[in-house]
Amino acid sequence: MSGKAGLIFTLRRTSPNRQEQARSHALDLSAHVPALRRYIAKRAQPGDVDDLVQDVLVRMHVRGQADPIANVEGYLFQVAASVLTDRARRDTVRHRSAHHEMTEAFHPVDELTPERLLRGREDVGRLANALEEMPEMTRDAFVLHRFEEMSYDAIGEHLGISTSAVGRHIMKAVRFLAARDLP
Repeated sequence: MSGKAGLIFTLRRTSPNRQEQARSHALDLSAHVPALRRYIAKRAQPGDVDDLVQDVLVRMHVRGQADPIANVEGYLFQVAASVLTDRARRDTVRHRSAHHEMTEAFHPVDELTPERLLRGREDVGRLANALEEMPEMTRDAFVLHRFEEMSYDAIGEHLGISTSAVGRHIMKAVRFLAARDLP
């Protein structure tokens, strides 16, 4: 948005010759953009200023009133205040302050090193061996739930046991794997 202060927005008109009237009532907001940016910059995060200025200018463009604005600057800053209020409401509802940027500080990138790949393969091998050591019904219930993503009811029907028995078998499998320090 910066560097594009020469924007001219036209108001919608309700008459047979819309284009001619739009040209005659063009609303030149370019003189007000620097002041609008300063106003918003004092009240918003630096990264949001361009988006908020654009929101204000879009609202001014589509306001849809046929009458010319008597005090353009006053109206513009009233719209800006409304845009800031709307953004604050959205940020509160969406818990924006709890969000983090996708930077390595907040979301570190795990590198796929040869050591990490080897450790992962070893873990999968240990898990496969542990599953082979489990009782058949316990293993089947665990595999159907964790890997096939079946519900307890569906597993119970498939294996011919009750839903509560499925829960007991899955807990037994989880304890079995935890005792062997497996995921």
